Amino acid sequence: MTDHKTDITDSRNPMSLGTLPIGKLLMQYSVPAIIAAVTMSLYNIIDSIFIGRGVGAMAIAGLAITFPLMNLVIAFCTFIAVGGATISSIYLGQKEMSKATDVINNVLVLCLIHSLVFGGLTFIFLDDVLTLFGATPEMLPYAREFMRVILLGTPIAYVFIGLNNLMRATGYPRKAMVSALLSVGVNIVLCPIFIYKFKWGIGGAAFASVCGQFTAFCWVVLHFCSKKSFVHFDRHNRWFTPSIIKKIYSIGLSPFLMNTTACVVVVFLNMALLTYGGVDGNLAVGAYGIVNRTTMFFVMVVFGVTQGMQPILGFNYGANQDAGTGYSQTYRALLSRQTEEQLAETLSEQLNEAGIACQRIQVSIHIDEEDSISIREVRLQCADYPSAAALLRQSLGQDTRITEVEAW
Repeated sequence: MTDHKTDITDSRNPMSLGTLPIGKLLMQYSVPAIIAAVTMSLYNIIDSIFIGRGVGAMAIAGLAITFPLMNLVIAFCTFIAVGGATISSIYLGQKEMSKATDVINNVLVLCLIHSLVFGGLTFIFLDDVLTLFGATPEMLPYAREFMRVILLGTPIAYVFIGLNNLMRATGYPRKAMVSALLSVGVNIVLCPIFIYKFKWGIGGAAFASVCGQFTAFCWVVLHFCSKKSFVHFDRHNRWFTPSIIKKIYSIGLSPFLMNTTACVVVVFLNMALLTYGGVDGNLAVGAYGIVNRTTMFFVMVVFGVTQGMQPILGFNYGANQDAGTGYSQTYRALLSRQTEEQLAETLSEQLNEAGIACQRIQVSIHIDEEDSISIREVRLQCADYPSAAALLRQSLGQDTRITEVEAW
């Protein structure tokens, strides 16, 4: 591993996750994640418009049938990506750079294994799977044409998604946003060309998606191949570690089950629409697919916030774990503010009970590396300052610094 001696207060260094203010970190990590998530969702809506106008209404219905299957494909990827991102953040918090590199290596291998196994099996039994998901004879040709191309690009998509999550988790939220924007940008440019000019139909839309993912794939792979990156691939580190894989799966299981359950719900809704929609059942499925994609546009905002929070929580959890019962610097700062506010409120009540009215009290405390709390200073804006100071010194100790402030 490269020895990184950059300033830990530099926001480009993942070590800043334990030193910078939480509000600044949330803005730094959540805003790019929200932009990326909303852009990806917006692309899904635009993609539907291209397919609807360029191929037809039945193609939209076929696309809607593939929606839960595509989510299931992604679920097997997030199984690895979420777990890997969380574990890498924790190891960075513990300053275990070699283990963080092991996680990146293992995530790459697992992404390739999952994509080949799940993508390959789905490709072989594609017609049966689509029929199980509710595809009618009218929808099946469109759904098959679309999914065949998507499944062939599964290794590219898995590596892109898996490493993109790790890119954010290891301190590069803006680069992670750029990779998502690259994927969407290439997709939006190529999709109308493939559909309208080349007349490739719904398969052209799928191929445009794979091209966009390949562009982003190159971006994230180049990042982790570069020795300038804080954490990068290292052939000398471990690539298949059972203990790390177990941790990745245990953390990734929850989002995987949530995504899988959501897919099952959509499948049942599609079947209900086909059953009770009569002659317009196919079109009803297509309409629901459009509504579903539009709804996801708003959900992605919350999703972006949670993605931005993950590296912060993971890093500080790891820092806390590494120090035994100690606190990371970010958590220690938050604890200091909360304790100062509580102490100020308690002292104000004590003075009021003694009949001394104070307009404002401000307490400054210090928490050292051993988590011992000491009061540095108490600032008062009080009409009867001598009485208030005498009472506070009696309560807090004669060495406590008590300062009178005429106005804030």
